[in-house]
Amino acid sequence: MAISETLKAVSDPVRREILELLKGGRKSAGEIAGMFNLTGATVSYHLSQLKKAGLIAETKQKNYVYYEINVSVFEELLVWIAGFGGNRNEKT
Repeated sequence: MAISETLKAVSDPVRREILELLKGGRKSAGEIAGMFNLTGATVSYHLSQLKKAGLIAETKQKNYVYYEINVSVFEELLVWIAGFGGNRNEKT
């Protein structure tokens, strides 16, 4: 897992909003773009950054491209973050 790519991708508010949209299930690129007051090229850029970080997966059906969340990357990130929790019962 490339943690730096993942954290960079989720640092952008538009990308976080796209991820929130995809929590409800897969959506086409057009459906996603329709939710924002941005150009199609800008939305496409954000989708490509999320895909590059492995946070979303893309499937093509006929003339449409659909996106959905790749849960495994989030699970890996949570495991990594949890590793910093330590044992609170230990005395230093």
